[in-house]
Amino acid sequence: MINNRGITSQGDNNNFNNNAVGEHAHVSMAAPSHHTGTSAAGAVDEPAARWDVGVVTILSEELRSVVDELKLERHKEPGGLYFYRGKHTTPEATVRIVATQSQSQGQRSAMAALENLRRHYEPRLWALVGVGGGIHDKHARIGNVIVSTDIVYYENRKINPRGDIRRRGEHRQAPAPVVHAVNAFFADHGTPAHLHGQLSRHASEEFEVYPGVIGSGEAVIADRESEIRRYLKDYHEKVLAVDMEAGGLSQYWQENSVHGGINPGWIVIRGVSDNADEEKGHGYHELAARNAAHILRLLLPYLC
Repeated sequence: MINNRGITSQGDNNNFNNNAVGEHAHVSMAAPSHHTGTSAAGAVDEPAARWDVGVVTILSEELRSVVDELKLERHKEPGGLYFYRGKHTTPEATVRIVATQSQSQGQRSAMAALENLRRHYEPRLWALVGVGGGIHDKHARIGNVIVSTDIVYYENRKINPRGDIRRRGEHRQAPAPVVHAVNAFFADHGTPAHLHGQLSRHASEEFEVYPGVIGSGEAVIADRESEIRRYLKDYHEKVLAVDMEAGGLSQYWQENSVHGGINPGWIVIRGVSDNADEEKGHGYHELAARNAAHILRLLLPYLC
């Protein structure tokens, strides 16, 4: 048998598509090559490989804070998705980090962003970084940061006659290596850990960093007397903050744990931008996001 590779064609309007001509002839299809994208000049980037940390943000202030803190650079995939990539050197390793922003708030959009990270970069650790609403008067004041490896998803519920609503919370914990890493961070830095505000106008102010549980659902909570706040307080006294995406992160990890290979760990880092009450607004989003991104950077030597 003669093996031929390639076709030499001369003339106009030629079109060849997986053709084989002659007795016993056949077509062998080579596997397509995969890469993380192309540069602006069209050159192929380095081959795809698992990245160390994949960061999901929701708001533009959150993404900008992570990009600035970790010195990431914008990258556009051939399919049109934008990611922000870079390397961060710790005492023990050089960590490859990629960040993205979801299209909208909420669990479903967060899960879609996680899937995009998985398809393109397969990170070893997922981090949800940004702002959240504090529901603990002492530990979750505005500007403080909550580091969470425990999530309570509060949306599942049964509606009985006469308006009787029974919520059925789902409690998920991050994998043991992530929990140990967070414990080591607080053992070294104290509980609470302390940081100065990461905005120049707040640089003289000191904020606190606590480990704690985050309640997650689809509600934007702006009522101190909210039934959801009461439920979370009764469910677990260490719920310190609420958000709209951490439940999706923990669910995505849970459902992907059945796959072969190493399933990434996850962590949630929320800067407190409001107290989930009537005064909720956007005035402290940037402060909270900058503080959260700073804590992510401090945690990298422990997580990676």
